[in-house]
This record gives sequence, structure tokens and C-alpha cells, in this order.
Amino acid sequence: MPLIGVSCRFSLGLGAPVILLASLLLAAADATRVGAAAAWRGGGLPEREPAAVGMSAERLATIDRVVQRGVDAGGFPGASLVVGRKGYAVWSRGIGTLDWTRRTRVSAQESLFDLASLTKVVATTTAVMLLYDRGAIDLDAPVRRYLPTFTGGLRDEVTVRHLLTHRGGLPAGRELWRTTSSPSEARTAVLASPVQCKPGNCYEYSDLGADLLGFIVEEVSGTRLDRFLDEQVFRRLGMNDTRFGVQGDDVARTAPTEIAPPRGYALRGEVHDENAFALGGVAGHAGLFSSAADLSVFAQMLLDGGTYNGVRILADSTVALFTRRAAGHRALGWDTCDGGAGCGSVMSERAFGHTGFTGTSLWIDPDRQMFVILLTNRVHAAKARRPSKVIADVRNDLADAAALAVMDDPTGVRAFPASFRADVATDWNRPLRSSRASSAARRRAAARAAAARKAAAARKSSSSGKVTAKTTSTAKSTPTGNTASKAKSTAKKPTAKKSTAKKPPAKSAAAKGSTARKGAR
Repeated sequence: MPLIGVSCRFSLGLGAPVILLASLLLAAADATRVGAAAAWRGGGLPEREPAAVGMSAERLATIDRVVQRGVDAGGFPGASLVVGRKGYAVWSRGIGTLDWTRRTRVSAQESLFDLASLTKVVATTTAVMLLYDRGAIDLDAPVRRYLPTFTGGLRDEVTVRHLLTHRGGLPAGRELWRTTSSPSEARTAVLASPVQCKPGNCYEYSDLGADLLGFIVEEVSGTRLDRFLDEQVFRRLGMNDTRFGVQGDDVARTAPTEIAPPRGYALRGEVHDENAFALGGVAGHAGLFSSAADLSVFAQMLLDGGTYNGVRILADSTVALFTRRAAGHRALGWDTCDGGAGCGSVMSERAFGHTGFTGTSLWIDPDRQMFVILLTNRVHAAKARRPSKVIADVRNDLADAAALAVMDDPTGVRAFPASFRADVATDWNRPLRSSRASSAARRRAAARAAAARKAAAARKSSSSGKVTAKTTSTAKSTPTGNTASKAKSTAKKPTAKKSTAKKPPAKSAAAKGSTARKGAR
């Protein structure tokens, strides 16, 4: 508006040239605003040099080597990653390509990935946190309060908290894609899922529990899960690259996943998880797509206690409640870092995060004010024999390298290893066939040993029976003392009876040996 005023004022005295100049300035200002808006929509966090936030660029450079080793080994075609600290992105990288054709490079700002089970925390848990903030969800209320059809038997004892900590007694999952033919049928099947143990007494990581949480969000909010999150979280944070499913031109910048799934066609922009697809592509356990840049904003929001860039999404007390350990190593919805879940061995005890089957992970360390994001598509025609081992080592190395790059840690600077897991690459390409063969050989050897033990026991039993029978026969046929005197006065006819009487014990022993050998077979 000030520029318009200037152009009008000068136009009265200086003519068209000044008007043209002012118009150009106005257009430039508009372009700047549009550019800033575009950067806000998908630009992620502002970037700073590592040293400015107390980190070592030299140590962070190890991350590039580690991730590249995963690509070179054939674990995944490419990866998008962001390491952030103190409100800034300090190491943002796109390494490799979206697929094995090597045509499209990965970009941390633009490339989209199927998040798989990161959906559980970025989407579903966040939605529950929002409704908990508003007093609309009681964590200790039975699930049937919100989903009346989830009832009967032990189902009546399952609470929202149980679902969040994977202690609802539900199985890990059900093959909805095999047994149902529509999203409504799949939803009904989830609601009918059996509870296999007393809620609270057993731990079973369950996709079904996350799906039920998604249903609860929809029932309480009166809005479909994807719409609720888009309106209440993603759009407010400027996370416009975060959504359930990808369509249109954005498919070209999305990493493909399975090339030969049960659906019969290669997947790109469509959820990889078959059960999430059966539920319509929007599910509590999977279905969300995003970029590393978008997730960096989300991670910073949590580090800042539920707010980002002046926009409050969650209460800080709610963030603290949901991200601390609640049952075993689980927080509410989130997992915590116990050294073996993809967060390495250096992050603090308060670190929390999650992983996704497609090769994704997000870990946040409040004590170091940092986060680590890794997005890959390791399910896309991996060339490594053991892509799960590759991604596990790369995740852990990335987390360790980032944590060890912190130079202002109150506990002091820790020693930096000369090599990481990815440098050793243990079992990354050990032949699966030989492994299966050796495993089968071990099973066969164990079976043979068991059979040999049973056969030996059977022979021992048979031998013992024969010795007993022989001893009895000898005792009867060898007179001594009074028995000898009696034997002398005994006729031959009774002796024949003794010979006849000798056979049954021997027959009994043989029968025992036969039975034992049959059991050994």
C-alpha cells in the first residue's frame, strides 16, 4: 500500500516513468511476499551453519558417508534427511535418487515419502493430544465410551491409554486386505478384533490399536482423520506437503515403494501398507506422506513445547505427558530411546521418536535440543540382500553422529569413533539362501539328535526288560538251597510249565521297546 501511494503522488508531477518505476517496485514486493509464502508452505526450518548452534560440521559430514554407504550397498535408492538444533536446520541433505533409474535426485525440501508407521505419531497421536487438550478425550476412559461397538468380554476393559502404549491386548494386526472388500468392512473387522490377554498386562505392538485411536478421533471430532489433521495441525504449521496419499503432479516427486504388491501394480503416491489401503488409504497406523522439511517444522514444534512461529498447536504440559515413558520403553503413542530402536546409543534417556517400515524415522532429543529425520524407500526393490539390516544400521549411525556432533553438551564433548556400523556393514549382504539352509540344517540336526535320544532310551528300556526277564528265568531254572531240594523232588512236567512261564516277561519287554521306537519316529 505505501508503494501505491508513492506512485500516485509522483505521477502528478513526474509523469509515466515514475509510475512505471513504482509499479515495478510494487510487483517486486508482491513477488517477495509470494516467495516468502511459498517458502513458508514447504520450506521447513530456517538454516544455519552447525557452528552457530554448537555443532561440528566435520562430525556431521560423517552422516553423508554413512547414508551413501546404505545407497551404494543397495539398501535404498535414496534418502532425505534433516538434522536440526535450537530452532534451525543445520544438516539438510538429499542423497541418491527417488528410484533405481537414477533420474530424479532426492531433495530434503521437495521429495515426498510414505511415512508408514510414523503416521502413528505425526498424525494419530497428535490428533489425540489435541482432543485431550480440549478435554474431549479421557485417557483412562474405556474405548467403548467413544466406540460403542467395541464391546464384549475383555474389550470392555481396554482404555485409550492402553491403546497408546500398545497394551490393549490386541494382536499385531489382521489381514484386512485379504478378508474384507471395502473400507467399511475393514473398519468393522478392526472393531471386532479379539483381545488376547488382560489389558494392561501384556505388550504387543499393534497396528489395530492405532486404527482404533484414529476411529476415536473421528467420532469425537466429527471429522475424518485426514481432514481434522489438515485443518488443525498441518495447515497451521505450513506443512502443506504432509497429507494422506499423493495425487496429480506431486506424484513425480514422490518416492515409489513396492513394485509388485498384492494390488498388482507398482506403488507411487499410494500407501504401501495393505491394511491401510483396505481402510481407504486413511488409517491410524499408516497412510501419511511428507517431506523431511515439513517434518522438521513438526519436530521443532514439539521441542518448543507445542508451539512454532507463534502458532500454538498443543499445550506444553501435553507434550511433556505424551513424550515421557509411560509403560516399559513406550511413551503415549511415541517410543523412547533405549539404544536399539533406531536412535543409536548416544541420545539421552528423554529422547523419543518412532520408525516406519518403509525406511523412515524421526528422533527428538529434548536434552540436546535437537532432532534427526531420515526418510528412505527401502521397500522399493532393494538390491541388498538384507535391506532391513542396512536401514537399521544407517538409522543408528545417523542418530549417533548427530548427537556426537554437539560440541556444547554440558557433560562434555564425547569421543568420535573412527568407524560406524555402516562402515563395517555386518550381514548387509550375507546370502539369505545359505542362512535359511543353515537354519534348516540346524533344525534337521536337532530333530535327528532328539530322535537318537528317544531311540537310545527305547533301546535302554528294551535292554533292561530283557535283562530282567533273563534274571527271572535263571533264578527259576537254577535251584539253590531249599529251592534246589524242592526242584529235585519236582517232576519234569512242572519244569515245562516254567519254560512256558518264561515267555510272557520277554514278550512284555519287547512290546515296550516297540512302543518306544514308535514314539521316536
